[in-house]
Amino acid sequence: MERVPNLTRADAVAAVRNPLAFIAARWTPTPRTVQRAALAALVMAVVIVVTGGAVRLTGSGLGCPTWPTCTDDSLTATRAMGVHGAIEFGNRMLTYVLCAAVGWAIIAARSEKPYRRSLTRLGWAQFWIVMSNAILGGIVVLVGLNPYTVAAHFVAATALITVAAVMWQRTREGDTAPRPLVGKPVQQLVWFMVAAAALLILVGTVVTGAGPHAGDSSEVERMPLDWETVAKVHAVLAWIVVSLTFALWFILKAVDAPKGPLHRTRDLFLVLLSQGVIGYVQYFTDLPEFLVGLHMLGSALVWIAVLRVLLALRERSEGEPAEVPAQSYAATSSSIAGPR
Repeated sequence: MERVPNLTRADAVAAVRNPLAFIAARWTPTPRTVQRAALAALVMAVVIVVTGGAVRLTGSGLGCPTWPTCTDDSLTATRAMGVHGAIEFGNRMLTYVLCAAVGWAIIAARSEKPYRRSLTRLGWAQFWIVMSNAILGGIVVLVGLNPYTVAAHFVAATALITVAAVMWQRTREGDTAPRPLVGKPVQQLVWFMVAAAALLILVGTVVTGAGPHAGDSSEVERMPLDWETVAKVHAVLAWIVVSLTFALWFILKAVDAPKGPLHRTRDLFLVLLSQGVIGYVQYFTDLPEFLVGLHMLGSALVWIAVLRVLLALRERSEGEPAEVPAQSYAATSSSIAGPR
């Protein structure tokens, strides 16, 4: 075993001044460790969405009636507050677990050799989104679960998932300039699908804001819309995304695209079908809490799957890119196929 060097006064001063640089100078994580750290942050971003949904679906949104403390007299939930207080306070505590996961991702990215500024920035972007959304969550409580602030809270959580998914992908790539794997028309189709999926999620927050699950047993303001009508619009958008996904898969198959984009498009299609089944069942069974919560999980997984398709359209090699002439592969149109 190697002898652990003594911590000198200079080391202690350096650790206080710049702890990340201090750790990076003494620890070099493996690429797999960095990938796991980024994946942990992504998983926790999804978990916090699901547990936030559980708070609303159990009517525990005001279990802790104030913020940043749980009550005016207590930082934590008390026994007198019952199960609703425990659920709401438990969700607040999970924010610290999320912060720990994001912190681990930042430290691992900062300590990787060679240093990759792009990864560290993605980690810090997650940190600031978490901090901003924590404040927004407090505002949600202070304004009595106003549906517009609840929707904004969910959108911010989706933004966190976006950055975490991008960071996870980037840990498995190099830092060279991205090289497209498909042609411009396919890229434009995917961007249109991404926009449709984003609109689908936004309309989903309106369904939530107008629907029966207000988040608390007390009188809570709702969006002045017929939630069933909005739900039908949501379903139409879902079918549009499904249709675009199927069209994308068909085109990728026709142009003999690389397996990465093809497989991820297939995965997205399967996730969308599962989410659609849950959505229709919950609609025709009067929105049972369990299925609504499962649908929220599905929303996060759909968005991750959409991002994975988008990120699969290009590749970044390790080190300097080799000078290899671009070649067109078999396709009905070389402009669609692009370089392989």
